[in-house]
Amino acid sequence: MSKRNSQSAKTAARERLRVEREREAKKAKVKRQLIVAGSIVGVLAIAGGAGYLIVQANQPSAWEAAEDAKLVKPANSSGENGTTVVVGKADAKKTLELYEDPRCPICATFEQGVGETIQKDVADGKYKVQFIGASFLDRNLTGEGSKNALSAMGAALNVSPEAFLAYKAALYSAEFHPSESQDTFKDDSYLIKVANSVEELKDNKKFQTAVENGTYDRWALEMSKKFDDSDVKGTPTLMMDGEKLTGADGQNAPMTAPEFTAAIDKALKA
Repeated sequence: MSKRNSQSAKTAARERLRVEREREAKKAKVKRQLIVAGSIVGVLAIAGGAGYLIVQANQPSAWEAAEDAKLVKPANSSGENGTTVVVGKADAKKTLELYEDPRCPICATFEQGVGETIQKDVADGKYKVQFIGASFLDRNLTGEGSKNALSAMGAALNVSPEAFLAYKAALYSAEFHPSESQDTFKDDSYLIKVANSVEELKDNKKFQTAVENGTYDRWALEMSKKFDDSDVKGTPTLMMDGEKLTGADGQNAPMTAPEFTAAIDKALKA
């Protein structure tokens, strides 16, 4: 082999090495750029995710939002905020005020023992009933079942007074009323399930939509405020002409039909 050929071979070899090094350098550069870009995207994603969580955390809850929502008053209600709920014949001379919290277990016991008697008395025109709903158990036990049930009761009242009374009875029934510690009424699906046991509300799409959309959430809050602003501190409480109706113990609400009838007859004569 001549010196010339030998020199050319060496030159060619050096050129191949140079080209190969440049190729490897470019690949390494691209890899570094991809890693940096991926890191930036990752940081931005984390920052974006954190920002989203912060925004979400600062969003008001559904019930906080309901405080500023437009007030929708149920049909068959009256008063400034639609919180006067009176059921009965117009010519009934006296009105029984009934204070209840939907999650209250004693209210459930009261309704199961006395509810049918009240409905019969109202139908007979013996007296009217004014319902005042509370939600203090949501505060005491945490949750939203009392408020949510009140909202659903507003949807039932919008259908008719009869539907309201029947739905209230169903909510307090042994079949459907949950344990005090269970916030079962927070679930719209459960409230609709209960409503399907009431003839006027069964498969009633307008009622169901109102429950699911929280149409009467603001009204439920207004009703709760009405209870909180009253002098009544517990449920169930029964009042007529400013006087508390009690059972045989002289302190608590009458829990049986005979006790209730005795107390109401005495109040009607006063």
